[in-house]
Amino acid sequence: MTTGLLIVVLVAIFIGAIAQRIAGLGFALLISPFLVIILGSHGGVLMVNICGLVSSLLIMSRVWRDIDWSMYRWLAIPAVCASVPASAAAVFLPAAPLAVTVGAVVLVALSISLFLQRTSIQLTGNTPKAVAGFTSGITNAMAGVGGPAVSVYALLARWPQRPFAATLQPFFVTTAAVTLASKLILDPGQMPPFQPWAWVLVGVMIVGGIYAGEKLQRFIRDDQARLAVVVIAFIGAATALVKGLYDL
Repeated sequence: MTTGLLIVVLVAIFIGAIAQRIAGLGFALLISPFLVIILGSHGGVLMVNICGLVSSLLIMSRVWRDIDWSMYRWLAIPAVCASVPASAAAVFLPAAPLAVTVGAVVLVALSISLFLQRTSIQLTGNTPKAVAGFTSGITNAMAGVGGPAVSVYALLARWPQRPFAATLQPFFVTTAAVTLASKLILDPGQMPPFQPWAWVLVGVMIVGGIYAGEKLQRFIRDDQARLAVVVIAFIGAATALVKGLYDL
């Protein structure tokens, strides 16, 4: 990898970490397109999973008091069940059709959720939580993007922004860890070919982005953060769709 490409990767990771701290998600949605282009479909998604795991793990300690552990269980258990077979599919199936499918489904789901949000319809009960977690597990394993599915649920369930953002951190840690373990067991060669010093720089960018996001968060209201979640989810889904169509 050239120095220029490495700089692009590091800048993307820094911006993604800022979004993750402010909105609760956005790391994968923002950096996935860049890393997939630079590292390839499989290596890029794996790198997204690694960075997402580290960033969410660091943020989790900062938002511990706001985590809804009951909600976490209803999201995480179905997500884990979906992540293992989806990771196997991601290793052995072509990446482009998967990206197109994931992007299209997420765009449709987000559009429907925004439309329904203007009505009196509100999701209740545990079944929608489980469906959101299961879907997120699939999209995370196949495309490195697990946020849109839970964003759709949060919109329709009227889940407040602060516990939503906090609860997503242990959820993302869990799904990323399961996905990484599954993929590396099936194909250890997917690991991005970074030198040790490059991994150190990646870690520095993640920590720096989280710190910057924490400072910026003081000036951002919950409704603005919620809007950012929706915008980021749309951008990530659209990018996955376009990239997949381009690669077909």
